[in-house]
Amino acid sequence: MKVAEHLDRASNPLISYEIIPPRRGGSADQILQVVDELMQFDPPFVDVTSHSAEVTYEQTAEGTWERRVKRKRPGTIGLCAAIEARFDIDTVPHLLCRGFTREETEDALIELNYLGIDNVLAIRGDDNGYEKPLKGTRSRNEYAVDLVRQINDMNEGRYLEELANAEPTDFCVGVGGYPETHFGAPNLTWDIMRLKQKVEAGADYIVTQMFFDNEYFFNFVDECRDVGIEVPIIPGIKILKRKSHLRLLPKHFHTEIPEALAAEVDAADPEDVEDIGVEWAIQQTEELMSAGVPCIHFYIMSSAQTVKKVVSPLRKMA
Repeated sequence: MKVAEHLDRASNPLISYEIIPPRRGGSADQILQVVDELMQFDPPFVDVTSHSAEVTYEQTAEGTWERRVKRKRPGTIGLCAAIEARFDIDTVPHLLCRGFTREETEDALIELNYLGIDNVLAIRGDDNGYEKPLKGTRSRNEYAVDLVRQINDMNEGRYLEELANAEPTDFCVGVGGYPETHFGAPNLTWDIMRLKQKVEAGADYIVTQMFFDNEYFFNFVDECRDVGIEVPIIPGIKILKRKSHLRLLPKHFHTEIPEALAAEVDAADPEDVEDIGVEWAIQQTEELMSAGVPCIHFYIMSSAQTVKKVVSPLRKMA
């Protein structure tokens, strides 16, 4: 089932999750165990992140440095197929612009279509220091809006080359939104107009980057509605679990930690930080659900233990 259909049919806010594939050479069992632990909460869908190749420098036995390009976490499509087959729930594989050609993207979409996977999240992706070289007639999507257009073209039976009797796909397309403004945007208004372009290109819903202050989300939704964006907007939530998050989350995700939360975490013993983060997430999500959001999307990555502490009391509201 499509994410948009899940949202349309729900009488109360849904709760979804985002996980990450194991590192190259790892086992999928740990991630499948995470999903298994979440099944008691009846997740409507689970997102699976995607990762392009990245540049690393490794020291050789001779003491020189060698540049290497590799994907550390392949397996997004296979993991989605395994989750759907084992648990009979929908998945949302992420598709990236960076690190992939449009031809590779078309192949991935064909595979997802054959597997019966109905949803994708179209994002630009992080800059990992590697830009895939284009050979021959190959091309790339520069921005998420270009990726959305490619997916929409396939939904209308248009492929990269003209094909006789080409069958259209039927993907539900999600895109990312930034309540605190994308780090590459000059201001929120500019950022929201770029988001509107993605919706006009065929996006069916928006899921936001993590935030810890609901006022940013409520303002973001109001601004989106004011410019005519009418698709569902799903808030993304991250549970702060360790003191290092005070530094790492703003650095990597360009989100602000509210003063009250930061002060409480900074003053707490390390073993108490997770409980503080859980309580903040419960209060944050209760307010969002009371405001009538269509869904709460938790960024959990590779463990379900902490999110279960948040979701269990929320079941009374969902």
